[in-house]
Amino acid sequence: QVQLVESGGGLVQAGGSLRLSCAASGRTFSRYAMGWFRQAPGKEREFVAVVSSIGGVLYADSVKGRFTISRDNAKNTVWLHMNSLKPEDTAVYYCAASVGVLPNTETRYDAWGRGTQVTVSS
Repeated sequence: QVQLVESGGGLVQAGGSLRLSCAASGRTFSRYAMGWFRQAPGKEREFVAVVSSIGGVLYADSVKGRFTISRDNAKNTVWLHMNSLKPEDTAVYYCAASVGVLPNTETRYDAWGRGTQVTVSS
């Protein structure tokens, strides 16, 4: 099973940018759809974005136009580029892997990272 490690979180002012990275172990990375979820304090974890094994993408409405997901199968890495950050983007961001095509629900994911904290100050 693929193992995932997120990095790149931190503190940023509103309007700023961050790039999250997710490094995956294993030789089957290219077969997985890779997603990002987030969980804010006191809230349920929610879908952010997913990129399929062949590069198709899907975004939550709340991040569309501000966030970009991308992957490099040769580097076993997926990124989440976050621009125009808002205080409501504050959350722990999780990387996840799925054998589905463009899954946007937690139950369709097979492996999860431990998360990286993103804090956006106003």
